[in-house]
Amino acid sequence: MTLGLDADELNTCVQCGLCLPHCPTFRVTGDEAMSPRGRIKLMREVQDEGAPITDEVLRSFESCVQCRGCEPACPSGVPYGHLMEQTRETLADRHLITPRWQRLAFKPLESPVALQAGTAALSVAKRLGLVPARLGLPDALPMRSEPMEASGHDVYLFTGCVMDAWQRDVHLAGKRVIEAAGFGVMPTGSLAPCCGALQAHAGLADDTRRLAASMMASLQPDVPILVDSAGCGAAMKDYGHLLGTTEAAAFSARVFDIQEWLAPHLDRLPAVEVLDVTVAVQDPCHLRHVQRVHEATRAVLRPFVRQLVELNDDGLCCGAGGAYSVLEPELAGQIRQRKVEAIARVEHDLVASANPGCSLHLANAGVPTIHPMQLVDRALHG
Repeated sequence: MTLGLDADELNTCVQCGLCLPHCPTFRVTGDEAMSPRGRIKLMREVQDEGAPITDEVLRSFESCVQCRGCEPACPSGVPYGHLMEQTRETLADRHLITPRWQRLAFKPLESPVALQAGTAALSVAKRLGLVPARLGLPDALPMRSEPMEASGHDVYLFTGCVMDAWQRDVHLAGKRVIEAAGFGVMPTGSLAPCCGALQAHAGLADDTRRLAASMMASLQPDVPILVDSAGCGAAMKDYGHLLGTTEAAAFSARVFDIQEWLAPHLDRLPAVEVLDVTVAVQDPCHLRHVQRVHEATRAVLRPFVRQLVELNDDGLCCGAGGAYSVLEPELAGQIRQRKVEAIARVEHDLVASANPGCSLHLANAGVPTIHPMQLVDRALHG
């Protein structure tokens, strides 16, 4: 069976093992099959040697958080994220992973109306104690969200799916900050209801390509697209590779993490009194390891808080991984515990995290999390 992997990309790995300390699943299990090196070895055995797809092989691939923390550590530049996504796409196409119920669960993400209705229903069920705690849903899901109106045409603010339904307050804070810098903001809303990041992780690449093409056709050209979810931003910046067209590459080139875009424009924000808080910065994997623009978070926060502190875990994953914390609660909890311990080792009042999955996953362990844009908004507007 071929996994459809590019031979040149697959052979980039020299099996040196320098990725191992940066892999969250290897760190908590010590199992070689739960490491990037081990997974690539299995990919080679399946694709090049015709090895069977056993339950153990599937378990190795499905247990990957897809944090891509191994990529910056790799001296050979192995494109592990692309290898894993292609592997999962092939397995999903053959219905060896991502069962039907998971595929159906992704469908409401494409409909803002269905997602808002589902969120309201979940909110009621949560209050009645009908939602299992292992799902890690926030304690207070909004019954309804404050509307978002366009204030100009300088930039798009990508609002997306789950984050818009569950954490629109983050979007609103980011919108106010960008407006305070003198720019008009267009929320994407129903023009771009979903970026396809969760579908890509699940191996549903055809759905991701369809959503990407729809978004590209719906948004005006030559307007910067700001994203306040690290996972969504990473997916949208990868459309060039995903679709393999010059148009997709040009689209990806105008996608920016909101902190990345704001950092060069900080001089346009008014001078205000700093917030009397000590903030620990938690770098989402898709901001640090994939987009590699995590320093912008520090640049944006530094003028507005009393003190920033760093975690001494070299950006190790928190275990959220999109839907990973729901699908792999035991492993996700073990990975999160390492992050919680790292946070506990430093002085902090709040933990800033620029990804909704990370913030929800950490908050469920009692970590006081906040989006960087909410902190800046609080300093600017009280």
